[in-house]
Formats: sequence, structure tokens, C-alpha cells
Amino acid sequence: MTYTYKTSGTCASSITFDKDENGIVRNVSFAGGCNGNLKAISKLVDGMSAAEIAEKLSGNLCGFKNTSCADQLAKAVLSV
Repeated sequence: MTYTYKTSGTCASSITFDKDENGIVRNVSFAGGCNGNLKAISKLVDGMSAAEIAEKLSGNLCGFKNTSCADQLAKAVLSV
């Protein structure tokens, strides 16, 4: 199933991804943000479980912000 998560506190405005019944995440794409870095994150997490993504990326911060695009991805995959 395809989901779109509205981000908060990041340059990217939303994250779209597929998540199957086993919690496996694929086809992650970000709207906005640092294009090259977010494409790399999308490739690296493709095929990982939502739990694995959250374990690796939760709490990652961007500069002086309280979150990051990676942290928002962790929240997104666990929210559905």
C-alpha cells in the first residue's frame, strides 16, 4: 500500500512510500529537501522493515533543528 506522510520541521514537505503487510518499505521518495542526500537515503532503506528504518534513523537531527528528513522518515514508516 502507498502512503504519503506530511513532514514537520524539515525542508522536505512530504514523504511517499510503499509498505507491505510484513512492514517492508519500498519506493521511498521525498518532496523537496536535499535531492542527492534524500535519493541516497531512499536507496539505502529500500527493502528494509519499518522497525529497522526507525532503529537506524530515529533521532537523527539536521543542524539546529529538532528533527531531520531521516528522522521524519522513521516517524512516517511507523505511523502506518
